[in-house]
Amino acid sequence: MRIGELARRTGVSPRSLRYYEDQGLLTSTRSNTGQRHYLDAAVQRVSLIRQLFDAGMSSRVIATVLPCVDVPGDLGVAEETFTAMVRERDRIDADIAHLIETRDALEALIRANSRYRAELSTVAESVAQST
Repeated sequence: MRIGELARRTGVSPRSLRYYEDQGLLTSTRSNTGQRHYLDAAVQRVSLIRQLFDAGMSSRVIATVLPCVDVPGDLGVAEETFTAMVRERDRIDADIAHLIETRDALEALIRANSRYRAELSTVAESVAQST
C-alpha cells in the first residue's frame, strides 16, 4: 500500500510515517518513481509504534525495543530490549513521583489560597457592615 493508504488506515499523518521511517522504526520499498510502498503488516507496526510513543518513549528507545518484535527468538535482542524496557519503566515511575509531588504542592497552594480568599471575604463583609 502507498503512504496515503497507510496514513488513512492508521490515522497517522504521512509526515509522521516518513519520520518513523527516517528513525528506522518502519520500512518501505520504493517504486521506480520513488513512491513508498508498505506491506499490510505495517498497519500493526504503526499501531505498536503509536502505543510506544503514547507511553512516553522516545524514537531512540522505540528503536531499541522493536527488534524484540522483529526477532523474537534472539536472546541478545531480548536482553537488550529487557534492559531498555526496565529503564523506561523506571523513568516513567520517576515521572509519576514528580507529578505526584507537583500535584501535592499545588494542592497546598490551593488550600492556602482558599483560606486567604475566605479571610478577604470576611474582611470585605466587616467593611460593608460598618459603612
